[in-house]
Amino acid sequence: MISVKDFVPEKKKGGMFKKGEVESFDDVLFKMNSWLTESTPEVINIQTVLLPNIHESHEEGSTDTELWTGGESSSQWYQLLRVYYKS
Repeated sequence: MISVKDFVPEKKKGGMFKKGEVESFDDVLFKMNSWLTESTPEVINIQTVLLPNIHESHEEGSTDTELWTGGESSSQWYQLLRVYYKS
């Protein structure tokens, strides 16, 4: 059976005049490498995935099958790592 694990950058909420901070890609890569070292899964593939608005309250994160980007409004895109492995 094939399983998937996503490593998504965490986002800290911002304030009224401060934009929320997003975890660096290097930190996400470190988390993925730590998991691979600890779990030692049989990796099939690793992808870099770019998804919009995954931290919005109405979205389901990286596993949401429908992510919305409005035509006139702005959207935020997030780069994450996705590992496919045999379970």
